[in-house]
Amino acid sequence: MFRNLFANVRAKSPLVHNITNYVTVNDCANIVLACGASPIMADDAAEVEDITSLCAGLNLNIGTLNSRTIPSMLLAGHTANRLGHPVVLDPVGAGASHLRTETALRLLREVKFTVIRGNISEIRTLAAGSGGNTGGLQEVTTGNVELTHDLVLLLTNVFFLLRSSSFTVLTRHRFF
Repeated sequence: MFRNLFANVRAKSPLVHNITNYVTVNDCANIVLACGASPIMADDAAEVEDITSLCAGLNLNIGTLNSRTIPSMLLAGHTANRLGHPVVLDPVGAGASHLRTETALRLLREVKFTVIRGNISEIRTLAAGSGGNTGGLQEVTTGNVELTHDLVLLLTNVFFLLRSSSFTVLTRHRFF
């Protein structure tokens, strides 16, 4: 499955808009390039709709969240949804602070995501609709994945990439 996805990306070489974590912006750009796509980083509300319109996908990462980028993420997400483009959310630290938790939940309410990438604590925060201890659950097990089942059922057609020592993919129908 993933081999075909990567081959498709390399064949099309899409432009991907990233509103991402300043700590890892270079890594994000290089990963997009390594996959065969082209990255563009833009987080100012004055241009995100234009940039998103040029792109084939959108990546939102709240790792260095601030009040200036929240409207940008929402505008870009709405634009990508209107255009039918895939949207990825990485809710870094959801549950660690009120701002992160409320922003992640608002994004979840207002933007249709194709992929949500997070550790099990972040995904559980989204499922519960409120914050908690984000540092305790990093390892993905069958038992704690079942705790995210309500979120998976609510968000049909969303892939969940659960970060731990390796990646786990969870969909409505499959866990691998």
